Amino acid sequence: MAIIKKFRIKSFKNKKPILKLDKVSLAFEKRQILQDISFEINKGEIFGMLGPNGVGKSTIFNLITGLISPDKGSIFIKDEKVNDFPIFMRTTKFNIGYVPQYGGYFYDLTLLQNLQAVGEILVKNTRERIEKINYLTSKFDLESIRDIKAKFLSGGQKKKLVIAMALLGDPELLLLDECFAALDVMTIKMLQQIIVNLQSENRITICICDHQARDLLTCVDVAVVLSEGKVIARGTPSELVKNPNAQTAYFGDSFKFN
Repeated sequence: MAIIKKFRIKSFKNKKPILKLDKVSLAFEKRQILQDISFEINKGEIFGMLGPNGVGKSTIFNLITGLISPDKGSIFIKDEKVNDFPIFMRTTKFNIGYVPQYGGYFYDLTLLQNLQAVGEILVKNTRERIEKINYLTSKFDLESIRDIKAKFLSGGQKKKLVIAMALLGDPELLLLDECFAALDVMTIKMLQQIIVNLQSENRITICICDHQARDLLTCVDVAVVLSEGKVIARGTPSELVKNPNAQTAYFGDSFKFN
């Protein structure tokens, strides 16, 4: 059974939110995907979004990055409304990193070539770029597979590669979409430790969405539960699993965490 993260890093957290969604709604044709979604993520938090498949978690990430626009409501990054900002401006001006559920790398390039390709865009100084790539391959224990094509890597190695690629731009906010999906138990534990270390060592604000409740709750500080396009509960992992609304809509009566 998973154990809730035993420590919560609070000292450097700024109560001023780095990201805020205010009454955001979105419909695809006649289907209402999101309805008046509102939540804030404070600087330095590991924030989680829980909910069944199709509830709109990945859609929220697409709204944050600018891939799609809301029908109603506002998205704020560092107190600035970004509804009309294009993707490149959101990522560069506000230092947002994004790790998609699938892909995110060049299949026929080696691990090192993937990092170099992204590094050439994000890090203009050649010496600094080389130092960052060497640091990240060492940090994520990828040195021994630098010359292997990405398509031949394991699921966990691919996930570490895509996270490393996202970190090349020194993001302040890192979005992880369904990061625990289709991974074995040991790889999930490794990824959870990486996420906690990014918070404690690199001071990165992290937003994770997933439908694997235990895996997500193990490493977050606070989370929300989504149901039928709405936020129905918010709190720490301990608070959330006891929330009647969350129990009724998502966890069920028999869900146990520790």
